Amino acid sequence: MISVNDFRTGLTIIVDGQLYRVLDFQHVKPGKGAAFVRSKLRNLRNGSVNEKTFRAGEKVEKAQIDNRKMQYLYAQGDEHVFMDLESYEQTELASAAIEYELKFLKENMEVHIQSYQGEMLGVELPNTVELEVVETEPGIKGDTASGGTKPATLQTGLIVQVPFFVNQGDVLIINTSEGSYVSRA
Repeated sequence: MISVNDFRTGLTIIVDGQLYRVLDFQHVKPGKGAAFVRSKLRNLRNGSVNEKTFRAGEKVEKAQIDNRKMQYLYAQGDEHVFMDLESYEQTELASAAIEYELKFLKENMEVHIQSYQGEMLGVELPNTVELEVVETEPGIKGDTASGGTKPATLQTGLIVQVPFFVNQGDVLIINTSEGSYVSRA
């Protein structure tokens, strides 16, 4: 058990039999009444984000999540196949479980698969990934980096806003938490 006073971003807890990851939290000490902790939690089984308030000092169960380094191999229908880099064992995850992460996954990419008591929960992406631009309007001479943005379709199907100087075939660094352009690779 862990006190809600010890919350930190990324902590995985069990509340009412559901697995949650703490996305954000705030300790509140009102002038009148008892202190409490306001938190934003992501359900690891269905991906929904909930806001929950706990009394200060309340105890919740801490969940032990296992992270295994795996390589994304390929998509097979509605399933996506990953291979454990140590045992070469292959695991399948449904598209629904990793819907957001699919925008950044490319074949042979190394990721961490999260599991809880043998149940596969999802994919933990790196902070940034390198993806190639497959379609965008050509840059025009005179366009500047601060002059605005245009849409670009990347190799995974993700559409991001990029500066005018980015062209088809360029490899970009993309922030996976926001799905946004960082720089050219």
